[in-house]
Amino acid sequence: MAKQNKKPTLNKTNWKAYFKRYWQLYALLALPIIYLIVFKYAPMVYIQIAFKKYSIVESVWNMPLAKNYGFEYFIKAFKNRDFIYALRNTLTLNLLDLLLGFPAPIIFALILNELCFKRFKRVVQTIAYMPHFLSWVIISSLALQLFAPNAGLVNMMIKDLGGEAIPFLNDPAHWVGTYIGLGVWQSFGWNSIVYLAAIAGINPELYEAASVDGAGRFRKMWHITLPGIKPTIVVLLIMNLGNILGSNFDRPFALQNNLVMQVADVISTFVYRFGIKGLQFSLTTAVGLFQSVVGVFFLLMANWISRKLGERGIW
Repeated sequence: MAKQNKKPTLNKTNWKAYFKRYWQLYALLALPIIYLIVFKYAPMVYIQIAFKKYSIVESVWNMPLAKNYGFEYFIKAFKNRDFIYALRNTLTLNLLDLLLGFPAPIIFALILNELCFKRFKRVVQTIAYMPHFLSWVIISSLALQLFAPNAGLVNMMIKDLGGEAIPFLNDPAHWVGTYIGLGVWQSFGWNSIVYLAAIAGINPELYEAASVDGAGRFRKMWHITLPGIKPTIVVLLIMNLGNILGSNFDRPFALQNNLVMQVADVISTFVYRFGIKGLQFSLTTAVGLFQSVVGVFFLLMANWISRKLGERGIW
C-alpha cells in the first residue's frame, strides 16, 4: 500500500532560515502592527466605560459598575429622544448613500472604459478625482455660495428665469437631497479607481471573441465587463453594509444647521454634543459600542449571504 504524502512542516531550523531570508518584510510589517496595537487595540480597554460610572480621577479598572448590571447607559441612550432621532437619521442617510452613491462609481468606470480618446479620458478622470481632495469644510462653503436661499448662485439663476428660490440647505427634505448629492459628487470619481483597476484585469481576448460574434459595446459591457468586476462589487458592497450604522463626523457637521437638525443630526454629531461638549462619556461610549456591534453584525450577515449565493466574500 502506497504511503500517503504528508504536508511538509516548517520546523525550527527552516523557520529560522526563512526569517533570516525575509527579515526585511517582517521589519516592514512591524510598523503597521505596532500602529494597530497602540491606536486600535490598546484603546479597547476603555470600552469598559460604557458599563461603568465614569470618573476622571479614577482608573477605568476602579470605576464602579453602573446600574442594571452595567447596562444603565444603554437603557438611557434608547430612552433619549435625540439618540433615537440620530439613529434614524444615520440609517436613512447611509441607506440613501448606499442606494445612490454605490452604483455611481461603477457606472462612471463603465463609461470611462468605453471612451476611445485617451487624452479626453485622462482629463475626465482628473476632474472627477479632484473633489475627493477637498475637505468637507471647503465643500460646505462652496455649497453655501451655490445653494444659499437668497444669495446663492443657483437660486439667483432660478429667480432670473422667473422661478422661486429652492431652500436647498434650509428645508429638511431638500437638505437630504443636497447632502446625498454632494456626497456622490465628492466620492464617485475616487471610488471608481478600484473598478477601473478590476476592468483592466479582464482578459482582452474575451472582448475580441465577442466582437467576432458580432456583440456591440453594450453587450460586451453587460456580458463581459460587469461579470468580470462582479467579485469586486460584492466585496465593496459587503464593506459598505458593515458601515451602514457608521457615520463620518465632518460631512454632517459641516452641512447641518439649526433649521434641519431633525434630519441632519447623526450618531457622530450626537456623540460630539453629549460626549465631548456634555461630558457624558459613559453614555456616548455605550452609543459607540452599540454602533460598532451593529456594524459587525451587518458585515457578518452580508458576508454570509454572499457566500451562500456562491460569491466570494471578504473571508
